[in-house]
Amino acid sequence: MSGEKILIIEDEKLIRMTLRERLTREGYQIAEAGSGDEGLRSLDEEEADLVLLDYKLPDTDGVEVLRRIREMGRDTAVILMTAFSTVTSAVEAIKLGAYDYLDKPVDHEALLTVMGKALETTRLRREVRRHRSQQEEAYGIGNIVGRSKEIQNVLSFVEKVASSAASTVLITGPSGTGKDLVAKAIHYASDRRDKPFMNITCTALPETLLESELFGHERGAFTDARQLKKGLLELADGGTVFLDEIGDMGLVLQAKMLRFLEEKTFRRVGGGRDLRVDVRVLAATNKDLERAVRQGAFREDLYYRLNVVPVYIPALAERIEDIPDLVQHFIVQFNREFKRNVQGVTPEAMDCMLRYRWPGNIRELKNVIERVMILGEKPWLDLTDLPEELVQRAGFGEEPEEHRAPPPASGTGTSLRDMERTMVAEALERSEGNQSQAARLLGISRDALRYKMKKFGLL
Repeated sequence: MSGEKILIIEDEKLIRMTLRERLTREGYQIAEAGSGDEGLRSLDEEEADLVLLDYKLPDTDGVEVLRRIREMGRDTAVILMTAFSTVTSAVEAIKLGAYDYLDKPVDHEALLTVMGKALETTRLRREVRRHRSQQEEAYGIGNIVGRSKEIQNVLSFVEKVASSAASTVLITGPSGTGKDLVAKAIHYASDRRDKPFMNITCTALPETLLESELFGHERGAFTDARQLKKGLLELADGGTVFLDEIGDMGLVLQAKMLRFLEEKTFRRVGGGRDLRVDVRVLAATNKDLERAVRQGAFREDLYYRLNVVPVYIPALAERIEDIPDLVQHFIVQFNREFKRNVQGVTPEAMDCMLRYRWPGNIRELKNVIERVMILGEKPWLDLTDLPEELVQRAGFGEEPEEHRAPPPASGTGTSLRDMERTMVAEALERSEGNQSQAARLLGISRDALRYKMKKFGLL
C-alpha cells in the first residue's frame, strides 16, 4: 500500500540512499536515522508502519533497538538487516517480535516481498487494536449507568470479580435489565480482555445444535457433519463464554456443562478425546433457578456450581433514581447515531417517566428514547413525544376529579373520550387559544394539555 511510512535505521549513508530511492519509487514515505538513539527518537515523535533495522549500529545493536521498540508499546513491524548473521542473534530477534531477518547485501525484490507481508501484519494488528479499543469503550464498566445504591453495588461487584480468579459467575435479574452488559463489563475489565468473548443464547437453538455450538463436533459425528468444527468453548480459550438464558438449557446438556465446569475438559460431539481449555463462564437467566431446581427442571448440582459468585441486577422500578442518568445516556448515544442535537427532556416528561413502572426495564426505556428521537424534531423531548400508552399507565392525562364534567343526563351514551375532548376544546375556546391559561382551567400542566391536544387532533 503506497503512502505508508518506512523508517530506515542504518549507519551507512550509501545503503540508506539506495533504499530510500527504491522505496520512494514504490510510493512509500521514508524517514532515516543513522543510529539506534536517533531511530528511537524518530519513533517516539511519529509512529512508523515498518522499520528496516540494521543489526550493527555505531551506538548499539539492532536487537537492543528492537527490544526498546517493544518496550515503547509499538506494534510496528521490524525487519532486521545484517552482514553478521548468527543463529543466536536471529533467534533472539524473532523472539522479540522481528517480522523477518535478512542478510546483506539485501536483494531489493526479496525485501519488497517481505515488506508487503510485514505491512499487512501491521495493518491487521492495528485493526485488532482499534476493534478491541472500541469494544472496551462500548462495553466497559463506564457503560453501566446509575447512581443508585443497587447499581453501585453491581459496579463494585464487576470490578472485584473481573480481577479475581472466579471461573463461574451467575447473573440473574428480570428481562431487559442489562445482564449481557454486565457480562461484557466483567470480560473487558479483566485480564482476559484481549482474548475472545463468545456468547450464545440457550433458547436460540435446539439442544442438539446447542451442544454442537458449545462443544464442537468431529467430522461424521452426524449426517450434516462434513468437517470438524470447533465449539465456542474451544474458540474462547483464554477468554470468556457467556451463556444467556441458561435456565432454558435441557437437562442432558446441563450434565455435560457440569462436567466441563468441574473438570475444565470436554469432548466434541462424536469425539473420543478430552480437550482442555481455560475459559471463564458467565451465565445469565431471568428465571428463578431455585424454583426450577425444586420442579426438577434444573440440576441442583449445576445450580450450586454456577452460583459460586452470584449477582442480581434489580428491575428498573427498584432503582428509579437511575432513570434521569439513563435517559441522558441514551440521548447522547442516539444524538451521535442519528446526528441529532437533543438537549434533554422537560420536567413533565421526566416526571411521567419516573412514575411509569417500566415492565420492560432498561431495554424498554432505551427503545422509547430511540423512538421519540427518531420521530421528534424538538430540542427538548416533552410529554407529547412519549407513547400514549406509557403516559396513561403513568397516570398522566387524567384530570383531578373536580375538573371532570359530570356524566350526561340524557342517556345518549357519550364516551369518556368524547367528554374529555369536549372539555379540552371548551377550555381552549374560553382561553382564546392560550394554552397556559387553558391548562390552568383544566388543572393540568401545559405539556399534559399539549399531549391531549395532539391526542384529540386539536393541535
